Amino acid sequence: MESLSLIDSFQEFKEFKDIDRATLMNILESVFRATIKRKFGDDENFDFIVNVDKGDLEIWRNREIVPDGEVEDENKEIAYSDAIKIEPDFEIGEEVSEEVKMDDFGRRVVLSLRQNLMSKILELEKDNIYAQYKDRVGDLITGEVYQVWKREMLILDDEDNELILPKSEQITNDRFKKGDTVRAVVVKVEMKNNKPLIILSRTSPLFLERLFELEVPEIYDGLITIKKIVREPGERAKVAVESYDDRIDPVGACVGMKGARIHGIVRELRNENIDVINYTTNTELFIQRALSPAKITAIKLDRDKKTAEVFLKPDQVSLAIGRGGYNIKLAGKLVGFEIDVYRDMEENDTDDVALDEFTDEIEDWVLTALKSVGCDSAKSVLELSVEELVKRTDLEIETIEDVRNILKQEFED
Repeated sequence: MESLSLIDSFQEFKEFKDIDRATLMNILESVFRATIKRKFGDDENFDFIVNVDKGDLEIWRNREIVPDGEVEDENKEIAYSDAIKIEPDFEIGEEVSEEVKMDDFGRRVVLSLRQNLMSKILELEKDNIYAQYKDRVGDLITGEVYQVWKREMLILDDEDNELILPKSEQITNDRFKKGDTVRAVVVKVEMKNNKPLIILSRTSPLFLERLFELEVPEIYDGLITIKKIVREPGERAKVAVESYDDRIDPVGACVGMKGARIHGIVRELRNENIDVINYTTNTELFIQRALSPAKITAIKLDRDKKTAEVFLKPDQVSLAIGRGGYNIKLAGKLVGFEIDVYRDMEENDTDDVALDEFTDEIEDWVLTALKSVGCDSAKSVLELSVEELVKRTDLEIETIEDVRNILKQEFED
């Protein structure tokens, strides 16, 4: 029967989506009541009996028995002569209950019923997915790659819900194909065009934080606190940690014996270099730790402007800057200060010239960009290749080449 196929389809959905009994009954009844109302004009005198477990539905119409010729509303009243055909013992004033068969509706109405039912089911599915994930922002998710596109990937969780991992939220060295298992963190959940949109990320600091919670029991248990995380996904990350128990070394616990704990995280992040740092409220000390492994000679702080001038020996400058300038950039973000690196000029290096001497030939904004990455003298600029200077300062190649030509000319003269 058509009614049976309707109930079966709903029962199947219920089994897969784990919808509660009350919700099932309400949706099913609301769909059928709307159809009854269209057909008979009113649904107040109808009873619906839904048996979700067995997968069946009964609809009963209740009508009052009135004397022949006095029927005013055929939906709510039935003539005495018609009532005794159903049951000979009926009397005027009693109520007659008749089952309404699905076959009585006609094929077109049944098809419309099915469409309405499926529409309600899809709405419920969308609402359930949204409700399931709206409070899970920041949670770690493990899913399977179902489809890979140019700008994003479609991930299925263990309940076959669709999640999106945009290209912008993937680590540069991520290479996934259909069927691969992916770990990411939920960063955004919203309804878009009446459809739940769940966005995942592998570049968010939250993702790194959740990985640490997995690998380091002391963090999960609250014995060690992650104060702040800054990342350049796939390149470098700095994690400031603190322990309120003097017996626990937070850095050692995070790294693990022979690096056992942190190695798993590094592999997951495609060999991202992770610096774990002891947090401190002493700004100067925090900057020293953040710029590790470079050894700092002196620090001048401007707490109002949130700037720090860091002085180092010439051989320590490149360590402070780091490959691609990531070390100094992340250190600044971690501490919350804009850090400028300066070379501590050696007394015997009298033939070097400070960059400030070239203000007539080189624009101030170019000099500032160079000094911010530790290049505060002519030699410190010339010691680096054009490619390295471009990577560290984000200046144009032509600008770097012009600066180098000016500085070279100074020594040639």
